[in-house]
Amino acid sequence: MWGDGCQVQYQTNTMTKKNNDWKKRDGVVYSTSSEFEYQHGEDESAETLNPGQQQLKVMLDKKARAGKKVTLVDGFVGTDEALKELGKLLKNKCGVGGSTKDGEILIQGDHRDKVVEVLQAAGYKAKKSGG
Repeated sequence: MWGDGCQVQYQTNTMTKKNNDWKKRDGVVYSTSSEFEYQHGEDESAETLNPGQQQLKVMLDKKARAGKKVTLVDGFVGTDEALKELGKLLKNKCGVGGSTKDGEILIQGDHRDKVVEVLQAAGYKAKKSGG
């Protein structure tokens, strides 16, 4: 009898997990209104500025990366797609890997000079920052 109850409880939990979007509801604690509909903040779409208006900072970072150096491009204002496209261009020009997240582009290794050169050739206002 106890085993059947546990099995039913397990099935109920797996069903609710599939439809549970609690991570998307930041800031909402509880509403007693039966007509309440949570409005997701996805309406805000960041427009990508022209390359000439972008103020990009290129710096070297090795914190929390097991001593490995990465070139970090910060200050990009625009959509995630445009950020990924710029990151892809920089990775191809430098011939290394990297990633784009949180509005930053990470290029593996110390390629600050090359990244600044490529960004300026593409029309961006880029300068080296930090050591």
